[in-house]
Amino acid sequence: MACKPHICAIDRRSLLAAGASSIAMAVAGTARAEAPAPGGAARSPLQSLEDLRNGNERFMSQPQLCETDLARQRAQTTGGQAPWASILSCADSRVPPELVFGGRGLGELFIARNAGNLADTATVGTLEYGAAVLGSPLIVVLGHTHCGAVRAACEIVTDNATFPGSIGPMIDPIVPAALAVRGRPGDFVDNCARESALRTSRRLAANSATLGGLIAAGKLQILAAIYDLETGKVEYLSEV
Repeated sequence: MACKPHICAIDRRSLLAAGASSIAMAVAGTARAEAPAPGGAARSPLQSLEDLRNGNERFMSQPQLCETDLARQRAQTTGGQAPWASILSCADSRVPPELVFGGRGLGELFIARNAGNLADTATVGTLEYGAAVLGSPLIVVLGHTHCGAVRAACEIVTDNATFPGSIGPMIDPIVPAALAVRGRPGDFVDNCARESALRTSRRLAANSATLGGLIAAGKLQILAAIYDLETGKVEYLSEV
């Protein structure tokens, strides 16, 4: 059953005021603003992680099975959504989360994408909405190998490179990760992608009162992961 308009309004106001921890806890306890889709029963973070792992295994071993009945799912999700995991992914066209995690369909994953899988204001708000309002119990910050945004940040460190328009300011948050892993054995860009995903996951947990409150209540986990373009495998850099 869809929520009443005044309840939805309360949820939106709570999210806007999520800077204070007391408000964050109030948001965490509110009813969902959207009616859950059929079959969208509440899951634990561990259950959601297991479903993502199984889906990625299917993507690697039997990609032909990663098909979805979109017509049926469209009918089931018209009245609302209850995604069981949220993904902060790079905008790279080679890393579509729905496919990477096993051909997921409508209503399953709540996804935010930008170059470099960074947590800007809009992205943090999106993830807060997914966790606090829609009830998604797991957030995965998904970096990937050979990332162009990460490579650009590395070039700033090694060559003092500059980029046009808003590209430079956009990738500035990756530069500290590049500085931290410079000189570390292995591929500089891939090491930086891992470090940046880890730092973003920790920043989400530490800087968002809304997400932090849900973590403290045992209702949410935030993980970092890296997707390998060659193998298709998702490796988790932190665990539930």
